[in-house]
Amino acid sequence: MYLKYYLKKLGGSDFPQFLLKYLSCPSLLRLKEVGYFCGMDYASKDIYNFSEYISRFDHSLTTSLLVYRLTHDKKATIAALLHDIATPCFSHVIDYMNNDFEKQESTEEYTKEIIMNDIYLQICLKKDNINPEDVINFKKYSIVDNDRPKLCADRLDGIILTGIGWTKDITAKEIDKILNDIIIINNEDNEPEIGFRSIDIASKVLEVSNKIDEYCHTKEDNYMMILLGNIVKLAINKGYTSYELLFRLKEETLFNLLENKSDEELSSLITKFKTIKKEEISDIEVPNVKRRILSPLVAGNRIN
Repeated sequence: MYLKYYLKKLGGSDFPQFLLKYLSCPSLLRLKEVGYFCGMDYASKDIYNFSEYISRFDHSLTTSLLVYRLTHDKKATIAALLHDIATPCFSHVIDYMNNDFEKQESTEEYTKEIIMNDIYLQICLKKDNINPEDVINFKKYSIVDNDRPKLCADRLDGIILTGIGWTKDITAKEIDKILNDIIIINNEDNEPEIGFRSIDIASKVLEVSNKIDEYCHTKEDNYMMILLGNIVKLAINKGYTSYELLFRLKEETLFNLLENKSDEELSSLITKFKTIKKEEISDIEVPNVKRRILSPLVAGNRIN
């Protein structure tokens, strides 16, 4: 159970006080009940056995604290906090449903709408004299987000959280080592990028990243992601929910809603999702699934 430890190490005495008011924004609070692992908290325990529950809110907060730790840039920190604000229930499952297997960015189109319609969030931004446009496009901050194989706060935080909760190969000691080793380096494109002082720590992060990529390309993971996507698609087609509601509801609310429908076809798929065994899963044909390629910087040089 390392999430609390990670949060404590990131926050500490240097916690950015200006961030506190944003943590009560309704659109962010919803993410407390949107799981980081794409709805698989409800899946068969024979397929997934996460060490603890991690939410998209947790990821938003830890990503922003990583950015602040490295930059003390208020706008970049807030942009990082809001970067996943348009995450729907079941996260990247909806990208699978949208046939966006490779980039897994199909739901980001709602980011601006959600930020602009959150009145409390607008009040927070006004207090900090920040134009919403400065935080809507989080990709303008290379420390927050950049293209693979480069490293950014979103990517590094994802590796740490997934290493804590799914692959289970990041410990408290390794969290300390990573946080103490990361620095900002100007990369080959003359943009700031998260890098490492030590090749040993960079190699550990790369090792975990490669393992995550392996997990995300197993037949079990692909099968379960597509299965849940089919469940959601069926529910939308039958009018039990809508695409827009995926961005408004809490995940548990939606799953319970679907699970309690008196619909034999839907119930059969949900039962399969909750109870299927590994040996029952066969290979499933999917287009190119997103590759989690990483080549981190160590003292200005990329390692593979």
